[in-house]
Amino acid sequence: MKKLVYLLAAATLGVSFANAATVTIPMTLTNESQTIVGNVVATDTKYGLQFTFQLHNLTPEITPGSHGFHVHENPSCAKNGMAAGGHLDPKQTKHHLGPYSPDGHLGDLPAIYINDDGTVAVPVVAPKLTVKDILGHSLMIHHGGDNYSDTPAALGGGGSRMACGVIPTKADK
Repeated sequence: MKKLVYLLAAATLGVSFANAATVTIPMTLTNESQTIVGNVVATDTKYGLQFTFQLHNLTPEITPGSHGFHVHENPSCAKNGMAAGGHLDPKQTKHHLGPYSPDGHLGDLPAIYINDDGTVAVPVVAPKLTVKDILGHSLMIHHGGDNYSDTPAALGGGGSRMACGVIPTKADK
């Protein structure tokens, strides 16, 4: 079933994986256990950067449902994910406006949905990004959702950092 979901998503997006740049990002929990929870694969498509999830064992640490998802500035997951710094914002906009606004943080990504079994089945696409844009940064999953606004709470009101991965400096071959 999971393979069918991936195939349907790829067909719907018109993805051609043959010549697309990709990068595989290993993810761990940010708590003291630093448990490995799988990988996220980022692939260039004509619609933007597609994130496909190979995550598992996100429970009980992570509550099922919608979760904030961002590229962060620094290539580090140390200090419970805090060493990753803020959302990637190379133009210094200082605005959290979501993945579809032409303005705001470049690192704002579509929220992801974590299933009851601790997996993420549905890929998401960030239209403003390419693999090249994210190399040498970090990828973060937050506790709680994201409303893509700085009101009523800063950075979309999402919760603490709970899973992080350092993005390699080179794309996969």
